[in-house]
Amino acid sequence: MVLNIGPQHPATHGVLRLRVTVDGERILAAEPVIGYMHRGAEKLFEARDYRQIIVLANRHDWLSAFNNEVGVALAAEHLLGMEVPERATWTRTLLAELGRALNHLMFLGSYPLELGAITPIFYSFREREELQAVMEEFSGGRMHYMCTRVGGLLHDIPDGWLDHVDAAVEKVRSRMPELESLLLGNEIVRARTHGVGVLEMEQVLGYGVSGPIARASGLDLDLRRDEPYLAYGELFGAGGPGRVVTREAGDCEARLEVLAEQVHVSLDLARACTERLRELGPGAFDTKLPKVLKVPEGEVYLQNENPLGLNGYYLVSRGEKAPHRLKLRSASFNNVQVLREMLPGTVVADMVAVLGSMFFVVGDIDR
Repeated sequence: MVLNIGPQHPATHGVLRLRVTVDGERILAAEPVIGYMHRGAEKLFEARDYRQIIVLANRHDWLSAFNNEVGVALAAEHLLGMEVPERATWTRTLLAELGRALNHLMFLGSYPLELGAITPIFYSFREREELQAVMEEFSGGRMHYMCTRVGGLLHDIPDGWLDHVDAAVEKVRSRMPELESLLLGNEIVRARTHGVGVLEMEQVLGYGVSGPIARASGLDLDLRRDEPYLAYGELFGAGGPGRVVTREAGDCEARLEVLAEQVHVSLDLARACTERLRELGPGAFDTKLPKVLKVPEGEVYLQNENPLGLNGYYLVSRGEKAPHRLKLRSASFNNVQVLREMLPGTVVADMVAVLGSMFFVVGDIDR
């Protein structure tokens, strides 16, 4: 029998359709069908200038908005040969790690919901609200921050904001064990996830899977450490708080464990950023730009470690005020395609457990 799972919002990730062939309860084949949320963002980049494309860039993965927009700015700055003020670099790093924690907390709450556990999402959203408040205080936005500018940031750090960040980080850190006890110490969650949806290293490499999902299968890769950008070279260097979280099992449980531990790492990195910003003291937060910004002719491929995996930005400039071409390599696209390898052999009841543990956003797939 052929079953269509979707196209609707299965497990709140976005409009995805899975076409599965089943024999009784056993899945024989699975095909992810994408494109229902395609908005042509990459084509729209060609008709907007470098300030305006940031609006589009932070929307394809709506759970990683700041991380998306800073990647576009870094690509443009590379072609411009621009040196961004150190204060702006550390503030960007701080905002990126707060955004990473927000992303992971969302999945830590929504994944149990898909398994039938209602309580954890209230705990995860309680912690999200603490971090969301300081993100909103800085940017004015709760979801699409739009505070990145080519050459720096929209404005300087508000008075008292670093203290508010520290207070939020410590509050979330102190309460994380409550959320983790509902997930990692829950025998029902373990029964639904342990040994289920195993992703082998061969499949990780073959499909270009990245991020927490790949690290849960043992791939020790994190661009923050391996190809440092922003201030990550110092944070992941000798004596820094940065570390790469990995597991070997590659099942749904391992992916959940990696996500939970990465929240702690992001909180440590955020705290290190606030300390460094206090040491730096007042200074420039942006670079003075001409009224009409034109990026020199050339091309660059730049990638960063987004919360869901590797994001790539291939920017081609013809020396105009708008990109000639800006191609995105989004993490979710590769992470969801491997479902065709993972689902065959599993039962229908485990399908949602596997699907939810792949931690993707459909807008990031379709763009």
